Amino acid sequence: MEPDPVFSEDAHTDTIETLAEHDELTYIVWGGDWCGDCRAQLPTFGAALQAAGVDDDRVEEIPVEKLEDGSKAGPKVEEYGIEYIPTVVVKHGDEEIARFVEEEPVSIPVYLAERIRENFGG
Repeated sequence: MEPDPVFSEDAHTDTIETLAEHDELTYIVWGGDWCGDCRAQLPTFGAALQAAGVDDDRVEEIPVEKLEDGSKAGPKVEEYGIEYIPTVVVKHGDEEIARFVEEEPVSIPVYLAERIRENFGG
């Protein structure tokens, strides 16, 4: 999840502020180098987390393998019901408060920041 070097912080001020102000949240990220969607989307998320000053110890990156039947295998895949990647789960303590799965009309950080604001107001 190497941060995208051309990520524009100025274009994502609200998103970065939301990610930065909620230092009680943790992120679990499932992805794989073999996955085109992951290679396209996770660098933007990594750059947003970096810009927001989110500590590495609050981000758990989990590598996923694709099995011959198309199913996914890896740590916590069954526990969290991971079928598509990238998947990012945002947790507040033990509670899941947001989940990004594969693709949305907006980027991963924008989508998650919107869900975080819905949960915490603002």
